[in-house]
Amino acid sequence: MYKINEIFYSLQGEGFHSGTPVVFVRFSGCNLHCAFCDTQHQEGTMMSLQEIVDEVNKFSLAPLVVLTGGEPSLFIDEAFVAELKQKTGKKIAIETNGTRPLPTNLDWVTLSPKAAFEGGNMEPCVLRRCDELKVVYLGQDLAQYDDIEAQHRFLQPCFCEDEKQRQANMKSCVEAVMHHPNWRLSLQIHRILGIP
Repeated sequence: MYKINEIFYSLQGEGFHSGTPVVFVRFSGCNLHCAFCDTQHQEGTMMSLQEIVDEVNKFSLAPLVVLTGGEPSLFIDEAFVAELKQKTGKKIAIETNGTRPLPTNLDWVTLSPKAAFEGGNMEPCVLRRCDELKVVYLGQDLAQYDDIEAQHRFLQPCFCEDEKQRQANMKSCVEAVMHHPNWRLSLQIHRILGIP
């Protein structure tokens, strides 16, 4: 059984697959406690893998399932990924903080290390290879990510409720990308568009 916060169909709002229709499977539970996390970990429904498959299959048009959280690597293994692929016919991606090893049969790995943040530095990032490195930017030294092998690198301004701080975060993130052109800007388009 898996504690699932929600399963829903929407557009990927961030990073490489931004704008792509996907089914999100959001797990409850994380080994970090980042202040800016948008998941309510105390909420969730216990579901079997078959129940997850049945829910995902309600969204037949989506080509991709994104396992997110929380930290999905706490709960999944190769058998989980294989069955989800086989029974849905979809590619399987994960969004991870990189503090745990991952199943080798995932189709796409988005690594978003949190060690630079208060509450996110409780465990070190052990993942050193990914398809996409997506860093929430708050002015940290980008050299700390140089040893991570990634096909794509994205900087994303940290979202906060305070408008003045949000604009300052955006400005510093744009400036960082301008000074480090091996990174690209990622915006949270789901927040801009007001969609889940």
